[in-house]
Amino acid sequence: MMYDIVVIGGGPAGITLAKRLGNKYKMAIVRPEDHSLIYCAMPYVVEDLINEEKCFKKDELVTDSGANLIRGTVTSVDFDKNEVVINNQTPVTYRKLVIATGAVPFIPPIEGSNLDGVMGFKTQADLEKIQSLLKNGLKRAVVIGAGAIGIELAQALKHKGLDVSLVDMASQVLPNLVGIDFAQKAAEELSKNGIHLMLNSRVEKITGKTYANELHLDNGEVIYFGDYAPCSGNNNETVKGLVVFATGVVPELSFLPKGVLNTNRGGIVVNERMETNLPNVYAVGDCADFKGFITQESAPGKLATNAVPMAMVLANNLLGNNSSYKGFINGAATKVYDYYIGGTGLSAAAALKEGFEIVKGYSQLTTQFPIMPGKKELRVKILAEKNSKQIIGGQVISGEPVTNLIDLISFAIQKGATVNDLIELSYSAQPYQSFYPAGNAIVMAAENIANKI
Repeated sequence: MMYDIVVIGGGPAGITLAKRLGNKYKMAIVRPEDHSLIYCAMPYVVEDLINEEKCFKKDELVTDSGANLIRGTVTSVDFDKNEVVINNQTPVTYRKLVIATGAVPFIPPIEGSNLDGVMGFKTQADLEKIQSLLKNGLKRAVVIGAGAIGIELAQALKHKGLDVSLVDMASQVLPNLVGIDFAQKAAEELSKNGIHLMLNSRVEKITGKTYANELHLDNGEVIYFGDYAPCSGNNNETVKGLVVFATGVVPELSFLPKGVLNTNRGGIVVNERMETNLPNVYAVGDCADFKGFITQESAPGKLATNAVPMAMVLANNLLGNNSSYKGFINGAATKVYDYYIGGTGLSAAAALKEGFEIVKGYSQLTTQFPIMPGKKELRVKILAEKNSKQIIGGQVISGEPVTNLIDLISFAIQKGATVNDLIELSYSAQPYQSFYPAGNAIVMAAENIANKI
């Protein structure tokens, strides 16, 4: 089989490419999974808020575009022959190759990491294993990593009645999303709802014969699973406790020949047109390494909201246009019980590490007119570079969704807006949807910076 374009990977980037190019080229999307999954919804399946099937993206997103969907695993690539091999037997040739294989959970190579009941949380198989254990009597779980996914999964497991511990080597929860001042509220909510927070703690080893029986931390603490009756897992294995690593992901490049594509820790190195060092070979999404928008240095950006625009840039270029991707701003958000928390750009710690001299501005209002019965807390923090007054980061915590405000701050960063630009922001007001017309959370945070400067 010969295709104009072969895309390895059927996630957000692959689907975006299919929708934009499938009716213009002979194109194939190669996907190893039975379904393309909405990964960020997986904790809510565990929590019984939605059914697993609602996380499945329709195959028609690919096939209705005109692209072929090939279910199989690419086991090798020959860049000289322009050929990929599927399931060790079926060769497919291409004129242009796009690698969009995403990333897999990082599980540190510590003692006991291969025991039953020790896993990551990224795939349909991971989701189904946890659901099976829950149905068969799982009582205790430890989630390693207090980022967004770890916190969301910990809440879901607690909702199912488990004894849950949340471990992170950082001194705060959500260390890559918000600063300590905003993280404190999230930590309070987790503790108040019975999740055991164990910060400044690193897992040293996990002990047991076939399953995890004890988890040892570097501060000498030990989490025991033996007090609970064992449950039966997918293969009737005995599992007393569950250990889930939510400590980040690494690019999935295991099928590639060594030393041919330029790679580094973050993935396949690409330029702003998503081109690799090989002609007619491209990479997008979590498997690609790219730069941060603010620093213009290699930066983490393993988000679907980065994968999609990267794929859009590549699609435009393959159609003969001249598009470029400017870098990760990394706006993101999560929910911690009754609070919504988001961040974008650089945190204060990251900015200082990069050598920026920063000024922070705060505002604290309500989500509705204070006289309205449904008002919720709203707190905004904005970071600016002191000399230029350019916006380089922001964080929001509220009793209502925050992604609209995070997106506004991201847009300000993207357009090089300054503190003065935000002070001049034209905004709307309505009793059920905002604070009084005399005050806007973004404007007031910017004014707070201006007053400090």
